Amino acid sequence: MEWLLIGIIAVIVYALVAGIIKYAHLWEDHVTFYGPILALKTEKVGFFDFFRRQTRFWRGYGTLGAILVVVISVLMSALLLLAVYNSMINPPSPVGIYEPQNILAIPGLNDFIPITIAVIIGFFVTLVVHEFGHAILCRVEDIRVKSTGILFAVIPIGAFVEPDEEEVENAPRSSKIRMYGAGITNNIVVALICFAAIVILMGMITPSSTPMIQAVYEDYPADIAGINPDSVIYAVDGVIVNSVTDVSDILQTTTPGDTLTVTTLEDGVHSDYTLILAEWPAELNNTSTGFMGVVYYSPESAQLVFNNLIKSPLGPLLLLYVPINTVIEDDSLNLGILAFDVSYVDVWEVPFSGFWGVIQIFFWTFWFNMAVGTFNALPFIPLDGGYIMREGVARFFEKRGRGDLVSIVVSIISSCMIAVILLLLIIPYLFG
Repeated sequence: MEWLLIGIIAVIVYALVAGIIKYAHLWEDHVTFYGPILALKTEKVGFFDFFRRQTRFWRGYGTLGAILVVVISVLMSALLLLAVYNSMINPPSPVGIYEPQNILAIPGLNDFIPITIAVIIGFFVTLVVHEFGHAILCRVEDIRVKSTGILFAVIPIGAFVEPDEEEVENAPRSSKIRMYGAGITNNIVVALICFAAIVILMGMITPSSTPMIQAVYEDYPADIAGINPDSVIYAVDGVIVNSVTDVSDILQTTTPGDTLTVTTLEDGVHSDYTLILAEWPAELNNTSTGFMGVVYYSPESAQLVFNNLIKSPLGPLLLLYVPINTVIEDDSLNLGILAFDVSYVDVWEVPFSGFWGVIQIFFWTFWFNMAVGTFNALPFIPLDGGYIMREGVARFFEKRGRGDLVSIVVSIISSCMIAVILLLLIIPYLFG
């Protein structure tokens, strides 16, 4: 409720300020409106000329980036086609990641992307990095940049660079390809840097054995007594416990039907619960000791999953799944600590105060850069990958004297890719 009130106040303040600026015609040389979106821009773009001093480096960077974009474009297209095939064979239900609002990576709208400081920073940095990539390669390729600026809709939602369209059109094909690919290249590079930072920081923490409850079994003693997940077992029958082993040792002396008093600690408050222990479910254990019906959060398991993930060549792509796993699969990977303010952070020993806030900034900056970079590589206009595809198609057919086919082929490829994405959205609602 507190965040909702803050959001409402922020919208009202933004509407008032934007209304005054628009209707009083203030700072018209630097402020433009696109509907409710305010664009704060400047034509002082000499900063980008600095990069012309390293023209050889940036052209090499742009060339390698363009090759990377083509590879990503092919892989992403193949993955989308495979996803459509699998959806048609086994149509998913229109819930979770298949709900319309969860297709767009927009903070607050997407169920898996909260509105937090880390998310806002990551989202904004991603768009700035992307647009600056285009601007830098524009100047390196002697294409004039007319203006640059920031887009606001209550909060900063992006950045833009406005190149001279006539000069872009007249630039050599190789220059245009490097310029179009630079934004994606920057996104991927920043994502990999953030990924490396996350790996380094996660190597600095130590798991503890604190008996934190992650979940309770329905209709078993802990659930019946009202013990909440995310609470820590502080004491059992008045005996203070410091680890899962301490709790297990006490339970080893019990039998089904015994009564225990469990003291939990949640949000700094101690609470006592009386439990009548049950038999263990047959599928879990055949022991004759009493069963409380709790599942402990295992930091060791989280550490093992993370270490295995980063060893995979697909590690950065797999890490994109963490927010979805945390929200719709009850954090089965135990990696929600990377993206959200979960209570599990209390069972880790960290090297400095604010550690998890830093981790979240790196994570969401990684997440948005990787997501935006890979999506923008798809070969359909108006995405950057589409413009690169157009230049490649033009070169192929013009060399063979069939320039008349360029627009037709580009339209077919773009339409097919858009159709593939639409199929992924529609299939769950038609057949799921």
